[in-house]
Amino acid sequence: MRMLLSCLLVLSLSSLAFSNENASSYVLPRPLIFETHELKTIEEDNVIVNCTSWRFAAETNNLAPWKTIPVECAGYVKDYLMGKGYVVDLERVSEEAKVYASSFGFSGEDGKDTWIFDIDETLLSNLPYYLEHGCGLEVFDHTKFDKWVEKGVAPAIAPSLKLYEKVKDLGYKVILLTGRRENHRVITIENLINAGFNNWDELILRSLDDDHKTATIFKSEKRDEMVKEGYRIRGNSGDQWSDLLGSAMSQRSFKLPNPMYYIP
Repeated sequence: MRMLLSCLLVLSLSSLAFSNENASSYVLPRPLIFETHELKTIEEDNVIVNCTSWRFAAETNNLAPWKTIPVECAGYVKDYLMGKGYVVDLERVSEEAKVYASSFGFSGEDGKDTWIFDIDETLLSNLPYYLEHGCGLEVFDHTKFDKWVEKGVAPAIAPSLKLYEKVKDLGYKVILLTGRRENHRVITIENLINAGFNNWDELILRSLDDDHKTATIFKSEKRDEMVKEGYRIRGNSGDQWSDLLGSAMSQRSFKLPNPMYYIP
C-alpha cells in the first residue's frame, strides 16, 4: 500500500512539473533576450576595444606593414583625432619633453646642443587633409598630399609649438628634418612662419639624391653628419618611428601620437 501511494505521489509531481502552466517557469531556463539598443551597445564596445588595441599596435610599431586602417575603425580613429584624447596625448609628450629639455642646466655656450623636429604631424597638422580623405581609409597618395602641402595652410600643433618655443628659449640649436622634398622649401617656410614657428637654425629637406632612400636611412644620414660636426643631439621629436630610429639617434626621442602613419 505504501509503495502504491509513493508511485502515485511521484506521478503527481511529474505531471505538475511538466504541465504547460509550469514547464517554462520551473524546468526550462528562460532564453536571454537582449533589446536592440543593448546589442548595439555590445557591438560598439567591441569595436572600441578592438580598435584601441589596433591603434596601440600601430603606435608601438608592432603591426606588419599596412596601407589603410581597418574599415571598422574609421569612426573610432576620426573620433580620437577630433576629440580630447588626441590633444591630451600630444600635451603629455610635450610636457615630458620640456621637463627633459630643462634637465641639462646648460646655457648653450658652444651652440652644439641640438634638438631635432620633424614637421608633418609633429609641428604642423595635416588633419584637415586627412578628414577629406577618410582619416586613413584611403591608401596614401603622394600626389594629392603634395598638392595639399603646396597650399601652405597646415595649422600648428599647439603643444608642439610650446615645446618648440621652450627649446629655443633654453638655447638649443633647432634643426627641422623633414621628408618633404626640396621643391617644397619656400611654401614650407611660409607655412611654418604663419603657424608661429620662427628662428630655427636649419631646415633639411629631401634632395633629388635622397629621393630613393627610406625615411630611416635619409634621416640617419643627416643625423650622422650633425654628429660628425660635433653636435650633441639631445632630443628628437617625431610622429613616426622612421623619424627616431636608425643611426646617430638622439639621447632621448619623443614619439608623438599618429594612428594614421604609414609604414613604407
